[in-house]
Amino acid sequence: MPHPAPAPQSTFFTPKRLPLSLLAATLAGSLLLGACGQKSSAPAAAIGDATAATLKTNADMAQTLALDDQQDFEDAKRGLIARPEGKILGPTGEVLIDFDAWKFVEGPAPATVNPSLWRHARLNAQIGLFKVTDGIYQLRGFDIANMSIIEGKTGWIIVDPLTSKESAAAAIAFARKHLGDKPVTAVVFTHSHADHFGGALGVITPEEVASKKIPVIAPDGFMEEATSENILVGTAMARRSGYQFGKDLERSAKGMVDTGLGKAVAYGSIGVLEPNQLITRQTQELAVDGVNFVFHNVPGAEAPSELTFSIPDKKAYAGAEILAQTMHNLLPVRGAKARDAQRWGLYLEQALEQSADADVYFGQHNWPVWGKARIAEFITKQRDVYKYTHDQTVRLINAGYTPYEIADKIKLPKSLESYFGARGYYGDLRHNVKAVYQFYIGAYDGNPANLDRLPPQESAKHYVELAGGADKAIAAAQTAFDKGDYRWTAELLNHVVFADSSNKNAKELLARTYEQMGFMAEASTWRNSYLTAASELRNGPPAKGVNRAAMIDMLGQTPIERFLEAMAAGLNGPNAEGKDYKLNLVLTDTKESYVLWIENAVLHHKKAAPVKDANATLTLTKTIFIKMMAGTAGVKDTLFSDDLKVDGSKIDLVRFFGLIDKAPGTFAIVTK
Repeated sequence: MPHPAPAPQSTFFTPKRLPLSLLAATLAGSLLLGACGQKSSAPAAAIGDATAATLKTNADMAQTLALDDQQDFEDAKRGLIARPEGKILGPTGEVLIDFDAWKFVEGPAPATVNPSLWRHARLNAQIGLFKVTDGIYQLRGFDIANMSIIEGKTGWIIVDPLTSKESAAAAIAFARKHLGDKPVTAVVFTHSHADHFGGALGVITPEEVASKKIPVIAPDGFMEEATSENILVGTAMARRSGYQFGKDLERSAKGMVDTGLGKAVAYGSIGVLEPNQLITRQTQELAVDGVNFVFHNVPGAEAPSELTFSIPDKKAYAGAEILAQTMHNLLPVRGAKARDAQRWGLYLEQALEQSADADVYFGQHNWPVWGKARIAEFITKQRDVYKYTHDQTVRLINAGYTPYEIADKIKLPKSLESYFGARGYYGDLRHNVKAVYQFYIGAYDGNPANLDRLPPQESAKHYVELAGGADKAIAAAQTAFDKGDYRWTAELLNHVVFADSSNKNAKELLARTYEQMGFMAEASTWRNSYLTAASELRNGPPAKGVNRAAMIDMLGQTPIERFLEAMAAGLNGPNAEGKDYKLNLVLTDTKESYVLWIENAVLHHKKAAPVKDANATLTLTKTIFIKMMAGTAGVKDTLFSDDLKVDGSKIDLVRFFGLIDKAPGTFAIVTK
């Protein structure tokens, strides 16, 4: 039988006096922040070898592409100044980036890696400091994204300072070692994804920005999008991102070889700088430390808030992340709002004109492209991948086909399929098709049988019973596995495992199946997902969530409303039924006050002065509130703090927050 869901984590107390440290512990569980986690302590089972069917599939793939084409390798190595060695360590000594971990990514493709993905992984393994053109440099491989450096009149303009403070600091220190010790005179954030702003505090401090009046430039809406993306559903997205990026996989030919956009994410300390110069117009010229930029707003495609730019004097065009050396995601496997493929294609049509005079394209992932004709070809192919995906999906929607049918039907034309820069190393055509379907008409396919489907565990029991029991289902799955029919094997065994997650034979065969699917996958995100699933079938889900203290610098810049929205989304509705608690929240340092109340099992909030009929009033600083919500406030921060005071019923206050479920972010995915 499937394991029952954990009981709601609500807390009720009867003592007359309640320690504030206990209040802090209750509050800490109420914020739905992400958790990517650490592996369980169980010993890992051995990873299998490629089967004959996998070997044949990969060999056949190798015959369909010009894998020996050297142009991309010449581009990826061009302008190399120096390669880094050693490791980048996190705040507690953990390894964030190990430059030596990728030395195995060399030579012919091993049997356990799709040969096209292996080629791409080798290209992304060209790590170091590179000269793009006179006055423009890039640091690649210090994180999943690139840090770009543009020489200004008096110092460096930093474009996208990576994911973490530690990786950004290591990157800029490496640049200074080889280029000279120049100050940062401006920062540009191209868009609102954390791998492009999270390391800002590793290159400059807020105090330096303020005292030296340093421009921090970003697209319109940046701060709202940057601080909100991972708050509301951050727990689920972060848990699933561990699959997408292969966070806990070994770096090997049987494990994680790439992420598609770069080698790996530096899961360190994440912060942000508040922009003081927003790009608000569609096209906006701006002189930054003596360099003339032409910025272009491109919101609502790859990111809700994003810009690209040209530097006419250097004949350079920067495509941010609407361009990369791979098909991108219209819907990441970690989860997000579905992206607008049609708008994306229109932006790339505009990019052709915006880059017409450029001699070099450089992006915030992967490697550059040189030469006007090659840049135009690159942008044109990317444009048509998204336009073709959009138009053909819509055509088949209108013909009555369902998402999975369309995903199996659509193939790119040979002119696009043969172009490496448009292949699905990060995104995947089959997944993107489903994103277009969802974008327009939702996940429901129109078949009434799917209006009120049984939960997976319940339907799984019926399927296993219909098969004649688990043993017969496993035997059928083994036959399919031996034939190399892995998609059917996975579907069949998924029912067995969901019907009984303790069935070791089913879990092991499903793990072996996922391994083979991973070994054949061209998309790094699919490979990482399959191999992570195999590991969790054998070893269980993560034992612990990510350290939320790593996000404190960014959370401090997040408006209180985002936290209150997340709290409302975490309210346990059944437990809140019939409750009518009301709370005043007063933030002394920001001079803000809010009223929170439960009505009809819904948590509401409004910015208002404290009300007299509240059960309790919680008065504290925003700093303490953020630490409590993130679970990093200790006894000294609360019990002995002059910055926190409770008036009214402490019992009701804890009961109020006790109705908000804790979300550790370690939930099972491949077993239930």
